[in-house]
Amino acid sequence: MAADTERDYDVVVLGAGPIGQNAAERARAAGLSVALVERELVGGECSYWACVPSKALLRPVIAVSDARRVDGAREAVSGPISNAGVFGRRNRYVTDWDDSGQADWVSGIGATLVRGHGRLDGPRRVAVAAPGGERTTLTVRHAVVVCTGSRPVLPDLPGIDEARPWTNRRATDSSDVPQALAVVGAGGVGVEMATAWQGLGSQVTLLARGSGLLPRMEPFVGELIGRGLADAGVDVRVGVSVRALRRPAGGRVAIELDDGSEIHVDEVLFATGRAPLTDDIGLETAGLTPGSWLEVDDTCRVRAVADGWLYAAGDVNHRALLTHQGKYQGRIAGAAIGARAAGRPLDTAPWGAHATTADHHAVPQAFFTDPEAAAVGLTARQAEQAGHRVHTVDVETGDVVMGAKLYADGYTGRARMVVDADGGHLLGVTLVGPGVTEMLHSATIAVAGQVPVDRLWHAVPCFPTISELWLRLLEAYRDSTAQDD
Repeated sequence: MAADTERDYDVVVLGAGPIGQNAAERARAAGLSVALVERELVGGECSYWACVPSKALLRPVIAVSDARRVDGAREAVSGPISNAGVFGRRNRYVTDWDDSGQADWVSGIGATLVRGHGRLDGPRRVAVAAPGGERTTLTVRHAVVVCTGSRPVLPDLPGIDEARPWTNRRATDSSDVPQALAVVGAGGVGVEMATAWQGLGSQVTLLARGSGLLPRMEPFVGELIGRGLADAGVDVRVGVSVRALRRPAGGRVAIELDDGSEIHVDEVLFATGRAPLTDDIGLETAGLTPGSWLEVDDTCRVRAVADGWLYAAGDVNHRALLTHQGKYQGRIAGAAIGARAAGRPLDTAPWGAHATTADHHAVPQAFFTDPEAAAVGLTARQAEQAGHRVHTVDVETGDVVMGAKLYADGYTGRARMVVDADGGHLLGVTLVGPGVTEMLHSATIAVAGQVPVDRLWHAVPCFPTISELWLRLLEAYRDSTAQDD
């Protein structure tokens, strides 16, 4: 590419991860010319350092655990997991960190891939600095979509630089198993990586500052996952904070805790939050603050920018830091841009209105721990805080669902259904137990579609599957509401 060149496009997308790819694909489907700008690997964090490699690492661990829960199968499981096999499998799914296949996909949809660091350069302009020093200016007719994602946040602690901590990237691309690993943080990354690395042979200590694990979910989720981690050998400590770290040259990491104790490990992983990757993308040229989250409307347009040319999808808008929600937003943004460019109303697309309504009441999330956890919509507390009058029912899955008993001997799990007592539809569903992540989409449909409970009785679950849990939840709801009457 020649130095200091200029090109014109209808749409420019900053960031060619899954969110940017979805935005680009929808804009291309509307007949618009699109450039995707990427400074690292096409496919982004999710493909190479987050969702894909983490699940590739976790699946063998969970598969072995599942086999050991079944009489007749557990006898066939002997010896430790083959770490070489696990890492080889991970490497296949991240294509050895080679993005040529995803780059081919970009050209396959008729978009242009521009490699380099892209920055806004005033309204409807993006300047891209290529690795070789060339500079390209992209002028934009309709929209720029920021899909640059987020980065891990490390706390400001004495000795943290000396400790050389892992973040999610090192936790998913490492092929060396530390003898002892401390995981700081009890959110999704923390509990999943504690599960994975304990299964791969590390002695893991999980440090949670709050009173439980996965604190944004129903309280019983953290209780059951904490019990599962402890049963697997993880040292789970709640209500503790890291006060300082030390790592002498060539030595192990010493972690000083606020309860006065100290632990020594080979590596420490911090999974303590995310910040937007917007500090060096030229936000100041659009009147915005570098490093800030970008507030958007329900079409993912950035509210603070005049003329409506700037959009933001995925982590950068801070609505839901989940890949699937970001991809959803990317589809909404791309289709909305296409509709506006053509002067069409936003609700004329064949697949529905261009508004991210699911971001408000039906966000699904799944964690591939042992046991698994899955939820969609509101917890009981969140629903009450939002002003709903709710009715909540719980079911101990292993006690009443034959499909669960057949899935695993001694199946342990729990489910909760939060019902809008006035509207008669579901506000939220939470599931914990082996195999429950594959049940999440049925719950998501019920919550997103606001399907009346009376109608759910006619969605007949197949026997004997774990999905018969739906019938048990409805029966529990019927019995509890009858008692209220």
